[in-house]
Amino acid sequence: MSSSTTQGIKVTVKSRFLPEQSGGGRWAFSYTVKIENNGPVPAQLRTRHWIITHGDGRREEVRGEGVVGQQPRLEPGGKFEYSSGCVLQTPHGSMHGTYRMHLDDGRSFDAEIAPFSLMQPGALN
Repeated sequence: MSSSTTQGIKVTVKSRFLPEQSGGGRWAFSYTVKIENNGPVPAQLRTRHWIITHGDGRREEVRGEGVVGQQPRLEPGGKFEYSSGCVLQTPHGSMHGTYRMHLDDGRSFDAEIAPFSLMQPGALN
């Protein structure tokens, strides 16, 4: 599990290997993200930017609007949780990135998503 806080927005991620969806040179993972607004003003997640690193060092970047088809608005003390997935071409890798957050007062900033591992159990023994 990884966690980071940027300007009151706390992002926690937990990943797991999906053996039933893996095989044939592809390794599937799911991850669950919890976003908490511990700041004093409402904030809306508008865009995402992920950097996916495969075990062989190859990197992919993914940019898009919102998460899972939503652009959640978090009141102070509010939380939003969602799950998604990733497929690697190696049995291990990592992800990290940012969420672009917009505040009601017109300011915006990138909330950090701390690096987290994607690893098939026993892959690095």
